[in-house]
Amino acid sequence: MSAFDHATLLITGGTGSFGNAVLNRFLETDVSEIRIFSRDEKKQDDMRHYYQAKNPEASQKIKFYIGDVRDISSIENAMHGVDYIFHAAALKQVPSCEFFPMEAVRTNVIGTDNVLTSAIRSGVRSVICLSTDKAAYPVNAMGTSKAMMEKVVVAKARTVSEEKTRICCTRYGNVLCSRGSVVPLWIDQIRNGQPVTVTNPDMTRFIMSLEEAVDLVLFAFEHGNHGDILVQKAPACTIRTLAEAVCELFGGDYGNIRVIGVRHGEKMYETLLTNEECAHAIDMGSFYRVPCDKRDLNYDKYFSKGDRDRNVLKEFNSNTTQILDRRQVMDKLLALPYIREELEGFKK
Repeated sequence: MSAFDHATLLITGGTGSFGNAVLNRFLETDVSEIRIFSRDEKKQDDMRHYYQAKNPEASQKIKFYIGDVRDISSIENAMHGVDYIFHAAALKQVPSCEFFPMEAVRTNVIGTDNVLTSAIRSGVRSVICLSTDKAAYPVNAMGTSKAMMEKVVVAKARTVSEEKTRICCTRYGNVLCSRGSVVPLWIDQIRNGQPVTVTNPDMTRFIMSLEEAVDLVLFAFEHGNHGDILVQKAPACTIRTLAEAVCELFGGDYGNIRVIGVRHGEKMYETLLTNEECAHAIDMGSFYRVPCDKRDLNYDKYFSKGDRDRNVLKEFNSNTTQILDRRQVMDKLLALPYIREELEGFKK
């Protein structure tokens, strides 16, 4: 995208799967500098060596900043001269957030507020924050913290002009083969001759690739208005279908799929767009745009004005979207570099 030519891009949580996907997309473009902000020096060092070996010349664009979104002073150290921010730093694991909910609050809620506050002070042109389907009708601490993160994004957009810093949010479902996701676990289980463990075979989940996650963020960057939440119309599948697709590809036994039951804090299906959001969501083809509620602090408006005509959209969830069959899921998996590399390893 030409908007990034000669620009400086900051990625918080940049050593994660999303950060690596963005680097692969942008490294050989005319972007001037890509700053990786995270708290793990080992992951930064691994990332540095990987890209120096892969593309020595282009890797000079990558700059690494140690810090934590919980500490606004460390963010400000990385903020000077930044044009755009992709805010991906978060605690994402449902069990971890369930046991340590205040840690989720400190990173996902307060950390986001810190990033936005620092970005506004520094005159950053645009910030795209990454959220999750678990923020819609949240039932666990991770989803609740992400829902509050979205509220922080919208609240900031109400009080800061778009001309100063444009702020948008993206919301998407499960990213196949991202760090900590279930497909790599199943591949290891098949490799070690263990049962493939599923929570509930009838559970449905949105599925998308890391490339599609980057596409959504770039769509938000190009088409999102100040305070918007952008949602991709992702397909879904049942957990049974996903597990069988992995077994088919890696020689696992369907009969060796073991049901362990739904874990605490899990839903049978996920929602990307709530009924309430559908009341004013805008259908943009492959995406939905949920505009910011721009009502001000004159509370009288909340009692005197409402919506007479409700949008015809209904809740968009992993039961109502396109449901992929086993062959379609296999094709989606085979398009992923991670899966192709793992398959090569199995052949050896």
